[in-house]
Amino acid sequence: MPTQELPSVAANPSARLPKGNRGGIELLLIHNVEHLGKQGEVVEVKRGYAANYLLPQGLATVATEHHKRMVEKHRAKLEEIAKERLAGLRSLLAELARTSVTIEANANDEGHLYGSVGAPEISRSLKQQDLMVSPDQIVLQGPLKEVGLYTVKVRLAAEVEGDLKVWVVPASGDAGGK
Repeated sequence: MPTQELPSVAANPSARLPKGNRGGIELLLIHNVEHLGKQGEVVEVKRGYAANYLLPQGLATVATEHHKRMVEKHRAKLEEIAKERLAGLRSLLAELARTSVTIEANANDEGHLYGSVGAPEISRSLKQQDLMVSPDQIVLQGPLKEVGLYTVKVRLAAEVEGDLKVWVVPASGDAGGK
């Protein structure tokens, strides 16, 4: 009899997923999932979301009683790791607040840039100062298109956000050579 049961499970991997209180699928998050929950939380989602995204991507696992006990056992360690990570991000944010970035760009006599300065250029300039901030952590309202001083938002995590001063100056060949 067990051999007849296996093909149906193989054809429908979500057939054995545990149901939650509201009729969805109960999963334990292995990683933080934006707009859903944090690592170690038990969440209830629709069957398709579980079977087609969370489980295949390795973002969650089936929330068995064993897994729930293991998470509770290791919750203090997970919280400690999260606190250390946040402390590191806050330290980086404090360093960014004391820092300003100067980016040279080609500009005309009125101060309008021929191109624009965006998050990738700001990130590259920060990396030259040994401050590792990815372009997706830099929040711009739009590209910077004029020479001047800008205050740019930096979001390192959901709860770690601050400002960075960005100077956009004419490239050295533009300044006095014309």
